[in-house]
Amino acid sequence: MVPSSYKEVFIQGITRDGRTFRPSDWAERLAGVMSSFRPGGAQPGDHISYSPWCVPTVIGGIKCVIVNSALRTLEPMAWDFVMNFAKDNDLRTSETAPPASEASPSASSE
Repeated sequence: MVPSSYKEVFIQGITRDGRTFRPSDWAERLAGVMSSFRPGGAQPGDHISYSPWCVPTVIGGIKCVIVNSALRTLEPMAWDFVMNFAKDNDLRTSETAPPASEASPSASSE
């Protein structure tokens, strides 16, 4: 469980045994599912965009999703969804950005 004092959680596209998580667009898919969870909620006519609380990125060649802890308080079910996604898929999580040195040969992007 992630302590509530952290401002962000990084879900990395690397499994605990070091394999690259597939499919290669998993981060964009997860962030897309979470796109309606945003400050003020989704509004009619909003353009499609990622939520500021759940953003896909690449750090050190590893696909990641940065989850803001505000989601935990404001949308607990959405928070549980992303944390359970990471747990169910055995993905590495951290409360700090993974250093670029954590990128391994098996973590190459497509």
